[in-house]
Amino acid sequence: MKVTPGKQKGLQAVSNSRGVIAAAAMDQRGSLKSAIAKEKGIDKSAVTAQMLEEFKTAVTRVLTPHASAILLDPEFGLPAALARSKNAGLLLAYENSGYDNTRPGRLPDLLDIWSVRRLVAAGADCIKILLYYTPFDPPDVNEIKHAWVERIGGECTASDVPFFLELVGYEEGADEKGIAFARKKPDVVARGMAEFSKPQYAVDVLKVEVPVNMAYVAGSKACKGDAAYTHEQAKEHFLRAATAAKRPFIYLSAGVSNEVFIETLDLAAESGVKFSGVLCGRATWKDAIPVYAKQGAKALEDWLSDQGVKNIENVNDRLKGASSWYSFYGASSPAALS
Repeated sequence: MKVTPGKQKGLQAVSNSRGVIAAAAMDQRGSLKSAIAKEKGIDKSAVTAQMLEEFKTAVTRVLTPHASAILLDPEFGLPAALARSKNAGLLLAYENSGYDNTRPGRLPDLLDIWSVRRLVAAGADCIKILLYYTPFDPPDVNEIKHAWVERIGGECTASDVPFFLELVGYEEGADEKGIAFARKKPDVVARGMAEFSKPQYAVDVLKVEVPVNMAYVAGSKACKGDAAYTHEQAKEHFLRAATAAKRPFIYLSAGVSNEVFIETLDLAAESGVKFSGVLCGRATWKDAIPVYAKQGAKALEDWLSDQGVKNIENVNDRLKGASSWYSFYGASSPAALS
């Protein structure tokens, strides 16, 4: 496996000294706007761009000294990018706001006035897109998604910049937090990782959900009722998904609490999977939203400096057993991939 100089440079920029990606995520837009509006008791339309920029900048300034990189969006995140610590690389999102996508098929689209070339010019070390994906969708829906990812992979190859693909599983019309979907999730995750490891997509790093819902892992702190898998079965699902990946992969926090994400990473480590880090967003800063909404920017920074830093350090502690992105290819250093 060879990695081009530009892709090597970008991946090193968002990794720590061990080659592990210990990144924070702050590219939420529509979902962040909705959450701030809810806590303020105002209409979503009353949440201004200035509020989003202020929140993102505070999170970036306080947390990036403890992260290898920050993921931001070019719509409201560019002022925050300037506030990041010198040790932290920059990933920029290329898709329209994703987590509030409820269209049939959840078909993705790109930001109208941005391209990979423009994102790199704005300072991106790496490009990220989010894709809702399930292998169980009709073939005509998934063909659209496959071609879409191929196009973006081609753009990133042309600009010689790393391509991070974030996969989020779903099922049309289903309760994705329920036990029925929890039973399907291991297959959704593993098959998505296998599909987008194929060379035609030119994906460099898969940003993936863990293959289980911790709320249904028997014996976990998150499990309060019925279980979909035993502890041993959950470990097997982690290993199966990891085996399906032919690219380095990192875990996303998927909106769970810090406590649940920590337990998740402990289970991943116990399973023996060779993951290459995390891109962790809401598990670090979600509880700061009501603080900001009710008390303002100073209170937000105070919360982040205390609990936010504790949260990100909790995650960092769980990355001691993570593997470098280059070791995934059997290399001892990035230079060995030249």
